[in-house]
Amino acid sequence: MKRILLSFAVMATITTVYAQKALVLYYSETGSTKAVAEELQKQLGADIESIECVKPYSGNFQETMQRGQREMQSGEMPELKPLKSKMANYDVIFLGYPIWFGTYANPIATLVKNNDFAGKTIVPFCSFGSGGLNTSSDALKKALPKAKVQEGYGVRTARVAAAAKELDRFLKENGYKKGTVTKLPAYSAQQPVTEAEKAIFDAACSSYQFPLGTPSTVGKRTTDDSIDYEFKVKSQGFGGGGEQTSTIYVTVGKEKDAKPEFTQVVR
Repeated sequence: MKRILLSFAVMATITTVYAQKALVLYYSETGSTKAVAEELQKQLGADIESIECVKPYSGNFQETMQRGQREMQSGEMPELKPLKSKMANYDVIFLGYPIWFGTYANPIATLVKNNDFAGKTIVPFCSFGSGGLNTSSDALKKALPKAKVQEGYGVRTARVAAAAKELDRFLKENGYKKGTVTKLPAYSAQQPVTEAEKAIFDAACSSYQFPLGTPSTVGKRTTDDSIDYEFKVKSQGFGGGGEQTSTIYVTVGKEKDAKPEFTQVVR
């Protein structure tokens, strides 16, 4: 009887999530985050709005990074145009951004400074060159103590085409979308990297614009669609810092001639 009641309680919770009013609110400069936002809106049937700066960034990588660094050093974040959406009308806000300097882009810093999102459920999503979902989510939790910041979704800019399928799983797993998915298996225990596994790591990571380090151990799992690798990697810290260990995830699809892809770096 207790199991039946528990099942009903879980179903009721999920139904409540489905019924909540959602907004996809995002900042995008080059279009990668916009593509993820539009896929989210499509799958959720939610409202959507882009965040716009009064003085837009140029879209040029170097110019954007230089301006962004100046803003962070001076503490003068970009001014935003007023939002058209009324936050009071929404229960859940999917908040999207590109990763800059390891965290959410500067326009999001302005947004969270001017809005505490009290009582709202915030679901982060982001696009990045190598990683930053974990660090930006932690930063949001600190910046928005009155909101409930949930587990988020992130995708490399080079893999935005994979977002549709990954978002379908993410939304169903977390109760934002109806449907069920098979739970992914856990990674195996870490073992020393073999030459074959090192070759997979190199194939996935060697073309990245910055050196990602040398893998020392790896855990693996097999899913319906892929073989996934969790590499522990030793590298030099930024700015000449000492040696550090990061985790780099690599996936290899089961289709013929599938190439290894790294999905994110967690530092």
